[in-house]
Amino acid sequence: MRTTDIHRQLAEQVLETAKSREVMIAAAESCTGGMLMSTLTDVPGSSAVIDRGFVTYSNEAKVEMLGVAKRLIDEHGAVSERVALAMAEGALRESRADLAVSITGVAGPGSTGVKPEGRVCFGLAEKDEQARTVTVEFGPMGRDKVRAAAVHYALTMMQDALS
Repeated sequence: MRTTDIHRQLAEQVLETAKSREVMIAAAESCTGGMLMSTLTDVPGSSAVIDRGFVTYSNEAKVEMLGVAKRLIDEHGAVSERVALAMAEGALRESRADLAVSITGVAGPGSTGVKPEGRVCFGLAEKDEQARTVTVEFGPMGRDKVRAAAVHYALTMMQDALS
């Protein structure tokens, strides 16, 4: 089974679960550049639960669109759990969603000098719940594979939160 098939099946599960629970979804993406929302919206009927996606590739976009404090980016870097948390909370605040996920990382090729290729930080925020974060070290497996792995991980996080 190809990665895209696996992503499609997982996206269908996320959307079905969200629909049954009447949960609206938003996402804030950096290193994946909208791939997560593209995967979700490829599924017919996704509009029933998808509110919006934020592609905040630049630090300025994170600040302007999601309200991430510039100081957080300056102190911790864009690829950090602190920024991932602020992105998820910002996506929740700036949307009609009940659940928001964020992705920020180093897809590669190469490291940033401080953060290694394959490091991706995720945030998950839900209305009336404690937001949470996780960092995954996918390793230097190449840009396309890091981005695909990040989408898969985010879909899994969302499904786990909805279940």
